[in-house]
Amino acid sequence: MSPGIESGVTEVAPAAPLEVTTGIRPRLLDYVELTKPRVTTMVLVTTLAGFYMGSGQGLDAGLLLRTLLGTALAAAGASALNQYLERDSDGRMRRTRARPLPGGRLEPQRALLFGSLLAAAGIVSLALFVNGLAALLVALILLSYVMLYTPLKSRSPLCTLVGSLPGALPPLVGSVAAEGRITPVGVALFAILFVWQLPHALAIACLYRDDYHRGGCLMLPVVAGDNEAAGRIALLYALALVPVTLLPTVWGGAGVVYLCGALALGVLQAAAAAPLARTGSLPAARRLLLASVAYLPALLGLMALDRQVLPR
Repeated sequence: MSPGIESGVTEVAPAAPLEVTTGIRPRLLDYVELTKPRVTTMVLVTTLAGFYMGSGQGLDAGLLLRTLLGTALAAAGASALNQYLERDSDGRMRRTRARPLPGGRLEPQRALLFGSLLAAAGIVSLALFVNGLAALLVALILLSYVMLYTPLKSRSPLCTLVGSLPGALPPLVGSVAAEGRITPVGVALFAILFVWQLPHALAIACLYRDDYHRGGCLMLPVVAGDNEAAGRIALLYALALVPVTLLPTVWGGAGVVYLCGALALGVLQAAAAAPLARTGSLPAARRLLLASVAYLPALLGLMALDRQVLPR
């Protein structure tokens, strides 16, 4: 991810007039971009982790595929609806003004219909082919992301905390899909993802502070006027993440391999957050972002390895 931040707030030219994309391939690529493929992929990875940890001794491949398909449709739909609602602010931000809607390549009504159909299809398919509780949790993801987090970005720096809810629910969805109920391991995964997102999101907010200012997004660094305050909050959550990651072991979902690895990763994550709290510099924010990106797959991989070494 390339920050591309410039100091100061500059005036951005008005959005280009609507030039609807012609041709099948460019149009398809624009619709794919509406789904935020990288975000959707991360949702699926964490859903898979929850399903795997909740599967006990046997993994039902058919059920897993149905879970991932329904979750992918709903996540893609939520991203499209998010871009529909944020098309004006996206047009004022350098890193997002080339998206299909602010770039004038798609009509907003088409994006609204596309996102609504995908989201509905995902929730209905989960209700029909997985279970009702998984569908309910995905509906909660959709509503909290589109109806709470998205509008709150222009109103309060608490949006980052609220946005951690939909981001933390996918592993719980996977666990519920596999087991048909909410279990301690599923709750532990939810808690880990919830706390992990704060340092990750705050590092991004520091890197793109000027751009968020242009877009009217009240992220903590924008409201505070510097990055040090966000860095201190990021450090607090990085430290809090250490005991939270021990919950799978405490609740019987992981063993010694995971415990030792989680402690080591937690110390490294906190060490990456400390310079941002002290200096507020962009290199420090970038290092924290990279550390948080590496942290999550490493932690989930440890869970999977621990389960293979010491199957429950």
